[in-house]
Amino acid sequence: MNRRPILLALAFLLVGCSVTGAAGWKAGVAKVKITPAGPVWMSGYASRNRPCTQKLTDIWAKALAIQDSDGNKAVFLTADLIGIDRPTSQAVCRQIEKTLGIKRHQIAICTSHTHTGPAIGLNLPAAHYLLLKKQEQEAILAYTRTLQDNMVKVVAMAVGKMAPVDLTWGSGRATFAVNRRNNRPESKVPELRKAGKLRGPVDHDVPVMAVRRDGKLIATLFGYACHATTMSFYKWSGDYPGFAQIELEKKHPGSIALFWAGCGADQNPLPRRTVELAKQYGKRLAVAVDAVLSSKKMKVIQADLATNYAEVPLPLDKLPTISDLNKQAESKNRYIKARAKMLLEQIANGKPLAQTYPYPISVWKLGKEIQFVALGGEVVVDFAIRLKAEMRGVKTWVSGYSNDVMAYIASRRVLREGGYEGETAMIYYGLPTKWAMASEEIIVKEVRRQAK
Repeated sequence: MNRRPILLALAFLLVGCSVTGAAGWKAGVAKVKITPAGPVWMSGYASRNRPCTQKLTDIWAKALAIQDSDGNKAVFLTADLIGIDRPTSQAVCRQIEKTLGIKRHQIAICTSHTHTGPAIGLNLPAAHYLLLKKQEQEAILAYTRTLQDNMVKVVAMAVGKMAPVDLTWGSGRATFAVNRRNNRPESKVPELRKAGKLRGPVDHDVPVMAVRRDGKLIATLFGYACHATTMSFYKWSGDYPGFAQIELEKKHPGSIALFWAGCGADQNPLPRRTVELAKQYGKRLAVAVDAVLSSKKMKVIQADLATNYAEVPLPLDKLPTISDLNKQAESKNRYIKARAKMLLEQIANGKPLAQTYPYPISVWKLGKEIQFVALGGEVVVDFAIRLKAEMRGVKTWVSGYSNDVMAYIASRRVLREGGYEGETAMIYYGLPTKWAMASEEIIVKEVRRQAK
């Protein structure tokens, strides 16, 4: 029997696999320190009453640039920040496009939502910015300008390091996130956990993407749905996501770990409030990620990339009248008062209150399986649970706190129930009222549209 044709056919198949498969990817990764050099107001807790001047750990902006076999690019830009406001996000993306030619739909800005990071631009204006002295406001804006430059810089660094890589994915689990709406008071959580009586929806999946060059790990991208609120003091840090990244980079020298926050708006790490717990949760998350990295079950991501981005007009509920705002401007609650004065000034300057907000949604396809969904705002866990159930399960990765963190994003269930996530948190973000009941369906419909 002549085996030459068979051997030639096998060789052709092997070459074909190497061209169209994982070997078609290119990637580059980089990080830049973004720890404030001087006193800047912290973000995350309205009770804070002074700027921060100390650090527990440095905080970072990191970028992972990937490119498929057809030259399509995408950039994951992550940062140890509470969030990013729309003007800052737009400025960063415009500059990236101007200097690198990478367009808006190819960029995902993912913040970790650490509550021990600096205030950014006009994010959460009624919680701090509007209440501060002019000098303190200027310090926030000066830091934000430096941050913008650093974000553009780190993306350029990552793009400049692009070279052939393999991409693989897997999914692990970490169980320290607790639904904070359904398990009160916090002090009872250890007892409830021990008894197996914790209640409410959670998302304990830990999506992981590994980037390897010549078999060596150079980057790990991972996510988890839980507030980064373990600590509340006056020292810069990345909270538990920061400690998880530190652990992974120690375990894999020469690699960079990048974190994106999932739909954890109603999820807390409980118990909390100590550095020891933040380190413990960070280590638990790193162990979950590392278990995936060391598994032989990680799946290859084929070199096929598609990126989409759109802003949908997300409707607000009934808007307050000028009379309503005038009453709120006399409130003894300084946050309600600050928001009312801001909105009245806006109206006086000829800009009426908007009935909708340009809400950012991004859906990317990585290979034949992975869908990366990036949603703006503080998104409650219901969205991740629903989108995973209706789409591809653990192959659908749903990131919150992405591109523009303008408010809490409550599901229809949470809007009906009300409370902080459903309504009162809007005060601190400066939006005039809660979202309309139709908002969940509008978001899900747009995710499905882009997924097609």
